[in-house]
This record gives sequence, C-alpha cells and structure tokens, in this order.
Amino acid sequence: MAVSYDTIEILAQFAKRRSIEFPLLSDPGSETIKAWQLLNEEAKGGSEGVPHPMTYLIDQSGVIRSKLGHEGYQIRHTVQELLDAAKSVTQKKKP
Repeated sequence: MAVSYDTIEILAQFAKRRSIEFPLLSDPGSETIKAWQLLNEEAKGGSEGVPHPMTYLIDQSGVIRSKLGHEGYQIRHTVQELLDAAKSVTQKKKP
C-alpha cells in the first residue's frame, strides 16, 4: 500500500494512469503520516504531509519493523531486498 495526503479522487486517477494495482490510501490532514513519524519536513509541500519516499515493513500490530529507503522516490526496491528485510525482521523476533 501507499499513503498520501492526496484525495481519494486524485489517487484513483493516478492509479489508473500508472496502472497501479496496490492500494493507495488517502490520509487527509496527514494524520497517519505524522503519527508514524514519516513526515518529510524538508520536502516541498512538507507542511501538507509529504511522507519520506521509503518502504516500510509493518507488523500486524501496526509497528514499523523495517525501513528501506532510496534517494528519490522513483527507485523501487527489488523483491529480493524486500524478502531480505522481512527475513531480518523475523530473525530478530526469535528468542
């Protein structure tokens, strides 16, 4: 999923234009973005709630367990990078 301060309508248009199949969640007022401490205050429009362009692995309780970032928002993580991060998280949980 992705979280944005954009409206549902804008996100729907964006998803259609880009053929995005995963959920795009609208966060009016950036409440979730701020609660998860994801606000990128250095980004233009940061006051609107621009989140850091990162991938977050979140557990079933809503706790961020891993953060993966790249410089810029256009680079995406490989499946292997995501699997390695998930594996690292599960290994940390084992006693």
